[in-house]
Amino acid sequence: MAQVDAASEPIGLDAARVTAWFVEHLPDVAPPLHFELITGGRSNLTYRVRDEAGTRWVLRRPPTGELLSSAHDVVREWRILDLLAGGPVPVPPVTGCCTDRSVTGADFYVMKHVEGIVLDDAETVAAIPRPNRPTASRSIVDTLAVIHAVDTTTGPLAQLGKPGSYLERQFRRWSRQLTAGGVGPGPVWDVHELLTRKLPAERWTGLVHGDFRPGNLLIGTDGQVRAVLDWELWTIGDVMADLGWLTATWASADVIGWAPDPADGFLDVDTVASRYADTTGRDLDDLRYHQGFALWKLAAIAEGVAARFRAGAMGDQEVDIDALAQRPAQLAEMARAVLTGRGPG
Repeated sequence: MAQVDAASEPIGLDAARVTAWFVEHLPDVAPPLHFELITGGRSNLTYRVRDEAGTRWVLRRPPTGELLSSAHDVVREWRILDLLAGGPVPVPPVTGCCTDRSVTGADFYVMKHVEGIVLDDAETVAAIPRPNRPTASRSIVDTLAVIHAVDTTTGPLAQLGKPGSYLERQFRRWSRQLTAGGVGPGPVWDVHELLTRKLPAERWTGLVHGDFRPGNLLIGTDGQVRAVLDWELWTIGDVMADLGWLTATWASADVIGWAPDPADGFLDVDTVASRYADTTGRDLDDLRYHQGFALWKLAAIAEGVAARFRAGAMGDQEVDIDALAQRPAQLAEMARAVLTGRGPG
């Protein structure tokens, strides 16, 4: 039996079995392992792992409990990190993937710990010197451009693309998720109808991260992006969806609770969008639509988040369940405002 830190077993992990898996599959592991749930996540469960020698990793697995079909596929997330390893996109090196669910009840993967700052509140912003915040803003945009420059027409990624419009696929997927989650008539479905009526043509197809924003990046104190995290929603599709997502979440703290503020030294959202256009040579004619789509998708995701916390599938995290329940409608109304020209865009 592997040595175990008995006080270190957060929800979703069988410490003894996971420790045994580490010892068998990763080199030079010094048990016992110490596990810590990284709170604040709203989708997959993420843990810091440390051994007695001080080596650190990060482990990701799906939430506990019953999951909707195709959701929280951490093996798929591991696959894209493995494919991108050693290339121009900064990603954490992956060290292993386990599909034996007898180990801890679900698939999981492990990656090396990367030092960096996740910008999601005033405290984390303070860790980056103010003179380096414009650099951070530019590095975020440039990193997105690098993702969108990845060749998806040859090699393994070419085999992973799906036929048809990215947006149409997205609407089918999230409609199924909403229906399976029991979401009835209301603002989220109303905005869904508005979006499907205005569907633009797909002009630029490439690697889409799906949740590209400062909260999913590790940034050094020098302002440079060191790693792109949380690839759960990646796909091959319309790259403007990523820019819509980034700028929608950049434009207002009301979207996800924190946004880069020019008063704190970050570039404003218009400059961010313009830098992307200048770097890639792509026009931004459809950007407002993609911002509205991003806010609607956040609303659909928020429905699932609220359901998971109500079911206790996200561990012991202090959250306001009533506020989570109200978020889908709030985000849907923000999407409607953008699409009708009444909100930031």
